[in-house]
Order: sequence, then structure tokens, then C-alpha cells
Amino acid sequence: MSAVGDVLADLRRPIHDDPAANGWLDVVLSYPGFHAVAAHRLVVRPLYHAKIPILPRFLSHVVRFLTGVEIHPGARLGRALFIDHGMGVVIGETAELGENVTLNQGVTLGGTSLERTKRHPTLGDNVVVGADALVLGAITVGSGSRIGAGSVVVRDVPPNSTVVGIPGRVVLIDGKPVQQPARQQVEMPDPNAALIARLAERVDALERRIAAQDGDEGRTDASAAL
Repeated sequence: MSAVGDVLADLRRPIHDDPAANGWLDVVLSYPGFHAVAAHRLVVRPLYHAKIPILPRFLSHVVRFLTGVEIHPGARLGRALFIDHGMGVVIGETAELGENVTLNQGVTLGGTSLERTKRHPTLGDNVVVGADALVLGAITVGSGSRIGAGSVVVRDVPPNSTVVGIPGRVVLIDGKPVQQPARQQVEMPDPNAALIARLAERVDALERRIAAQDGDEGRTDASAAL
């Protein structure tokens, strides 16, 4: 499929799926996510493929300045990508996105390695990533999965799963709850226990001394009376 065809598919996504969209002209004029993806497909990515140095990265930086969306020239984007609102979205160099993916504002598809290898996530088709979620490393998010807002995902996600939390954990697969492993209980020392024990010993010793003194006084009084 040509880059123009992919851009048209990107244009249709918000028209069909975003109730706030008022037709194609609204999307073309006022959707920064669409602007960023269109620029990537039509200009930045072709220059990157042509192995032209520096210019693709510079243009992606300009697009980031204008839209708030940072897409590395090397990222592979599937058709019908919808970046909703867009501000703060980061898509790394070796990231790969399937078709009909939705990214909300603040999403990061980032890397965890400094080596020149596959170090960014792969997202399957129809994946939805919630606002401010982090998907990190060369992991795979299966098709049809949903990543909850604010989650941090660092492990592979099975298809048709729902992931929430930090670190992200799968709570639903195919709409059915997933049994969570029991958390290991760690014995932590009570910092007050030793202090209380010492105080109790001290109080007990003082009470014995007081009792002994009372006994001595009682015997002295008895001797004086005799």
C-alpha cells in the first residue's frame, strides 16, 4: 500500500471512531496526531529510506515542535494509526505498529537498551494504549490488547488482553479475569518491638527494686517497734 493510501486510512480512523471529529476537514486542519503521522509517511520516512543523513531527524524534530508528537524516522507505522490529542507521544526508532492502533496523549513506546538492535516495542493490530502509558523494551503487545492509562509495560502481552498497573500486569484475557499470583509475604522486623521489650524489662526491674525497698523499710520499722 502506498504512503498516500496509508494517509487516507489514517484520515478515516478519527472520522469513524472519534465522536469529536466533525468530518475530514476538521481532522485535516485540527488533529496534530494526523499531521505528525502524515508528515512521517509522506516526507520523513521516505528520506530515511533513501539514507539521506541528518535531514530526516531534523524534519522529525520540526514536526515534534509543531505537533507535540515525536516519531523517529525509523519507526514502522501500520495503516489507520490514530494518535488522539497527541501531545507528548514518543515512538522510538525500532518500534513497529500494526493496523488500527490507537495511542492517546503522553504515550511512550521507548527502548531499554543502548545497543543498535531491536529495542522498542512491537504492537499488533487493533491495540489501544491509554494516556501516559509507557511500553518499554523489545516486547510484543498482542493484537486486540488494551493498555490502561498510566501503566508501565515491560513484558510481552498476550493477544486480546487488558493490562493495568506499575509494572503492568494482565488482568483480563478475552474478557475473562486472570488469576493473579499470590504475593510473597516478606518478614520485616518491627523497629519498635525491640525498644518496647527493653522498656518492659526496665520497668520490671524497677518494680522489683521498689518492692524490695518497701520490704526493707517494713522490716526496719518492725525492729524499731520492738
